[in-house]
Amino acid sequence: MRIVMTGGGTGGHIYPALAIGKAVKEQHPDSQLLYIGTRRGLESRIVPQHGVAFEHIDITGFRRKISWENVRTLVRFYKGVKRSKELLRRFKPDVVVGTGGYVCGPVVYAAAKLGIPTLIHEQNVIPGLTNKFLRRYVSAVAVSFAESKQYFRPCPDVVHAGNPCSTAVLRANRSKGFASLGLPQDTPFVLVVGGSTGARAINEAIVEVVPMLEKLKSVHIVIVTGERFFEETEATIKKVLPIVSNRIHLIPYIHNMPEVLAATSLFVGRAGASFIAEITALGIPAILVPSPNVTNNHQEANAKSLVDAGAAKMILERDLSGSTLFNELSDIVENTSRHNQMAKASLTLGMPNAAQTILDQIHRIVR
Repeated sequence: MRIVMTGGGTGGHIYPALAIGKAVKEQHPDSQLLYIGTRRGLESRIVPQHGVAFEHIDITGFRRKISWENVRTLVRFYKGVKRSKELLRRFKPDVVVGTGGYVCGPVVYAAAKLGIPTLIHEQNVIPGLTNKFLRRYVSAVAVSFAESKQYFRPCPDVVHAGNPCSTAVLRANRSKGFASLGLPQDTPFVLVVGGSTGARAINEAIVEVVPMLEKLKSVHIVIVTGERFFEETEATIKKVLPIVSNRIHLIPYIHNMPEVLAATSLFVGRAGASFIAEITALGIPAILVPSPNVTNNHQEANAKSLVDAGAAKMILERDLSGSTLFNELSDIVENTSRHNQMAKASLTLGMPNAAQTILDQIHRIVR
């Protein structure tokens, strides 16, 4: 099988594509994969590191306000379609899979015009502009949240598959997660993380929580600050707590996130699609602080899906403080029954077979 994958701009688009590619290679070891992205996007660095062939097109995203830049973007789009057709004719794929981000627009559109079977995957509850545009041209759609299906009419073939990132995290070694943090096995800990680059608002709130830690049970707190915020967060903690508790672990970045998540008792962080897929696959209760700086405010919709199911609590960033965060933390940490109920609710939302479901869709449209 020959498969072209496309999607980019953020890891939330890239890693699901790579997870799909990995599932394809596991079932069809002789498959050939090609990833089409942009030179400026994260995909240009991440994809080659995973041993996948990479080609690029020149494309930018549309602005939501009327501007001359959108005229230039439209010109780039048609040039991107032309370049994509050249790459597709050369590679001769059996199917093209898009996972969102503006780069997949011209690639998937070009494939549809060439008569190549196409599938798009939407990670968030509210689809992005590109996937909304492509819904009229693709062969099939896979969504992470059941609530997303309504947005993909008139495409008749929409499947609730989940996010393929959830498949990978279930294979993670829990023991290695504890060991990498220097914690004894089965130590209960709260993982606080603001995404790959960190989140100042979450860091500031958890710093305010640190002096209150002694009020909680013997739970540890692992704070992943993001590399750019590490030194200032460390300095602030030392100011508010000169003798730092050995139950506080400050880390700039985690390279083995699946293993650490597999060991986590409670998650505090953003409501990005990949994190949500991973914590629900593992059944981890969560306190979610959606980023207000994302398109369509889609993280709040993502978080609400978990809140409605009883799997998470949500604090909007405008309401986030040390006291609001501590209240939610203590309510879950101190109440074993509530923690267990949330964990069970989280598991009901998990889609551990997401990659296989998407692969089944690919097999169906290719045939």
